[in-house]
Amino acid sequence: MKALLVAGLCGVLFALGLGLGGMTQPEKVMGFLDVAGRWDPSLAMVMIGAVGVHAVLLRLIRRRSAPVLAARFPAPSQARVDRPLIVGAVLFGVGWGLVGYCPGPAFTSLATGGRDVLLFVGSMLAGMALFSIWTRARGAVSTAPGSHSSARPQS
Repeated sequence: MKALLVAGLCGVLFALGLGLGGMTQPEKVMGFLDVAGRWDPSLAMVMIGAVGVHAVLLRLIRRRSAPVLAARFPAPSQARVDRPLIVGAVLFGVGWGLVGYCPGPAFTSLATGGRDVLLFVGSMLAGMALFSIWTRARGAVSTAPGSHSSARPQS
């Protein structure tokens, strides 16, 4: 229960950070991505701040023998770069570049009830469902939830 409460509070903090940083405004994201035109560097400052906080906290966390709310630190299921990771990254980047939303800010923006964000999130969820159906139909084996490589064809 404690872990669930902390996860919920982290989600709220993340949503507030996305909103305050302007990541929920597609026009701001598009301005950041328009490096050949009217580039808006403000999101770069948000990203630098996030990376800086992560770098400091990661060093502190790695000094601990165990996490606060779990028995052990999670290990990645895979460390290599493979085709599903690359395809997913390309799709993520293209989607972000075309509409100015990525999943976190899109879910946060659902609170506005805007038609564009509803269409984006609906399309994203439909794409995820279709991918799941497609991988099951191909006889793929699923890996651990949250891993970056969720589909492995059976040999």
